[in-house]
Amino acid sequence: MGEVLNPNDVLPTLEELRGSAHPFRVALTTRFRGVTHREGLLLRGPSGWAEFAPFDDYNATATSRWLLAAMEQGWGRWPAAVRHFVPVNAIIPAVEADVSAQMTIDAIARGCTTVKVKVGGAESSQSADVARLIAVRSALSAAGVTDAQIRIDVNTGWSVDDAKNFLPMLVDAAGGLEYVEQPCATLEECAAVRSLGIAPIAIDEGIRLARDLRDEVTLAQIRAAADVVILKPIPLGGVSELLRLATALDRPAVVSGSMDTSVGLAAGVAAAAALPELSHACGLGTGALLAEDVCASTTLPVGGRIAVSRIDADAQLVEQHAIGVDNPRRAFWFARLTQAATVLGIRR
Repeated sequence: MGEVLNPNDVLPTLEELRGSAHPFRVALTTRFRGVTHREGLLLRGPSGWAEFAPFDDYNATATSRWLLAAMEQGWGRWPAAVRHFVPVNAIIPAVEADVSAQMTIDAIARGCTTVKVKVGGAESSQSADVARLIAVRSALSAAGVTDAQIRIDVNTGWSVDDAKNFLPMLVDAAGGLEYVEQPCATLEECAAVRSLGIAPIAIDEGIRLARDLRDEVTLAQIRAAADVVILKPIPLGGVSELLRLATALDRPAVVSGSMDTSVGLAAGVAAAAALPELSHACGLGTGALLAEDVCASTTLPVGGRIAVSRIDADAQLVEQHAIGVDNPRRAFWFARLTQAATVLGIRR
């Protein structure tokens, strides 16, 4: 397993971070969050490979948390695991109904009985969302999966009125929902949707994009909005910070990835493995959306769960997937690394 930053750890300098960095670009099997590739930097520290790949629209403060997580992975120690396997959900992007059905069939073959479906947003429509959920539920029923759970992710795409109008239809289409992830942009709006009592509410963006996750007022607002909390170790600053936050929020936690390569997914697996209580399937099945990877073996569920282990990058694949990063994007990524290090006060 990897390692946890503490005051006794020797942190890398900016020069060491830049010297350890390898740009990468890997293709996805389908469009996700508006992109067809994942791109970023792989950092190689004394504890192994780490991933620094914040999405392009993240500001400097948010980006600095991704660097904290990368330093924890490459230069620190992760907390001890309390389990050997973690259950995972399958993920269905905003794709056509027939594609959704086939992806669900593929997920069932990997043993996944919980399916997360993307709805709302510019890439879909209300009718397409309904059709996608019907297709997923039909595929699960046809396969005889009696304990299936469907959860949906709106990615802040609704207003409270949208939720009031659309959510009952989606609940019917899915045959019931485990929860609705981040229906609206603000915590106040999500709390209002929760008060409708149509379905349980999970909070994601309201946590990982919060300005201060040690502020008790913010934590109280999250609790008021959430039946479940979605915790992603890399955007939060690492595995140790995720565990601290899970305790502070006192809600059932779903550990999820951030559309990572298998290097980054290892941080999510480590967090789920170390979480004292794990009552929900984790969002760590996104390896299925990778058409390429920087590891020789992509992290995928077997029997609906992922074994707790650390998969490091393959040097030959790292070199291969650096070729697709052109010079302007290389400059972009090294500038982001420098900016994040500056926010954290890392010495040069």
